[in-house]
Amino acid sequence: MFKKNTKHRQTNLFGFTNIVSSKMHKELQDSEEQKFYDLIFCNIKEEDFSCLYSEIGSRPNAPVNCMVSAMLLQHREKLTYEKLFDNIKFNLLTKIALGLTTLDEVPFSEASLFNFQNKLNSYFIKTGENLFERVFDHLTEKQLKELKIKTDIQRTDSFQAASNIRRYSRLQLLVEMLIRIYRVLSEEDKKQYERLFSPYVKKTSGQFLYRLASEDIPSELEKVGNLYKTIMENIVPKYKDLEIFKIFERIYSEHFTIAEEKIVIKTTEELTSSCIQSPDDIDATYRKKNNKQFYGQTVNIVETCNPDNPINIITDISVHANNIDDSKELNERIDIVKEKTPELNELHFDGAYGSKDNDLKFDNHTITPVQTAIRGRELKGVEIKITKDEQNQYKVSCPKQTVESQKTKKRFKSEFNIDICTNCSLLSKCQLIRQKNARVYYFTEEEYLKKRRLETIKKLPKERRSLRTNIEATVSEFTRKMNNRKLKVRGSFKAMLFAFSVGIGVNFGRIYRYIDSQEMQNTLSNA
Repeated sequence: MFKKNTKHRQTNLFGFTNIVSSKMHKELQDSEEQKFYDLIFCNIKEEDFSCLYSEIGSRPNAPVNCMVSAMLLQHREKLTYEKLFDNIKFNLLTKIALGLTTLDEVPFSEASLFNFQNKLNSYFIKTGENLFERVFDHLTEKQLKELKIKTDIQRTDSFQAASNIRRYSRLQLLVEMLIRIYRVLSEEDKKQYERLFSPYVKKTSGQFLYRLASEDIPSELEKVGNLYKTIMENIVPKYKDLEIFKIFERIYSEHFTIAEEKIVIKTTEELTSSCIQSPDDIDATYRKKNNKQFYGQTVNIVETCNPDNPINIITDISVHANNIDDSKELNERIDIVKEKTPELNELHFDGAYGSKDNDLKFDNHTITPVQTAIRGRELKGVEIKITKDEQNQYKVSCPKQTVESQKTKKRFKSEFNIDICTNCSLLSKCQLIRQKNARVYYFTEEEYLKKRRLETIKKLPKERRSLRTNIEATVSEFTRKMNNRKLKVRGSFKAMLFAFSVGIGVNFGRIYRYIDSQEMQNTLSNA
């Protein structure tokens, strides 16, 4: 049964803040943790989590605002669960942040926190909604409004969030699954299939692979394939409800196929980057970027960057498979970001985000895209410019002349005066198509939008041309919470919890430092 936690709003005469010295009391009230309580803890909408609990009268839940805040503090301070609970029990500042007033008060147990995270995961699987994203969105909306932060200019970037998994070769992964399948079999089934499994389960998958010569691997893959077929036909039907067998079925379909009732091993070329990389994280995908291999997810962030803002904060966070192109991920988020910040009219990004589909969406939302780098080779030849007037009439210009375009069935056509072209000093470099009575240039609306995107940065004031670069500092704030850019957790949902928790923490840190500096200035001016 869901119950809101309002106990923290009740004054406790016997609380620890009332028994410490006046100096210590002031230090507690001026602490970062007190500001966390004021700005984060008190603004968590607990009712958003009521869907996780039964509507039937039963034992009430552990305080949601305490558990959410504890998870935020854990990621903000890079704490283990053991250290987190030590702080909750013995650290006065942590108690302040969680709205606790007495020394012996512990708002929830470790089991309650783990169950809460499991409920969040189950709800996400069932509905596709991450409730931590609700917390982030609600807090951000309030912060933007109260601090009067302008959201008309924003920037975006992404970073690799590697999963905390062991890297397996193909054969090692297949053998590892056999070992894990054998572990969950009943004693009766272990005896029945012991002869088939025995070559693989007596040692670790790494030790099995270590004793093989490279020329033996193809024949071993064939043997493993036959065993996989046997498991699919004889064992899976009995254990199909176990999670490990669902993973097994996916690996089986990714690596093998049946032809004329025989098992066939798929070639390496047939495997995709979305194949399971490890049974410990079935969401981790593979990507090779700048000659580096990544296994895991990608986190994309969007933040304000209007030069007039006293501070800038993150407005949107998304986590996706790392084998999805950044431009596609942005295409899915443009509508969401525009809905959350309707004032957005200028978005800065690097070359990875540019695409014709995004250009069309930007145009639909009247957002000016500012790309700081161009993907691919720079086009050579005479520069051709395309503009559109208020009557939506396209005009095409080369260095020597400007002409209006005409609509054809599939695209637009611009005819240049052939006499001017014939005497042009740039003729040898010109890419216009030579026809009988004119030189012609064909283009589509997508091409116009692309040219406009690439030209936009040249039209901006100098101080706004490099706004995107500062988002690298934001990326750094996220990656510092990781070990060598590798997450401590596994799975896309836990990667999302990490991303939203750190995002909330980054925004809070900026706001706290801003408020603290303002208070310091007020103190000095009044002195």
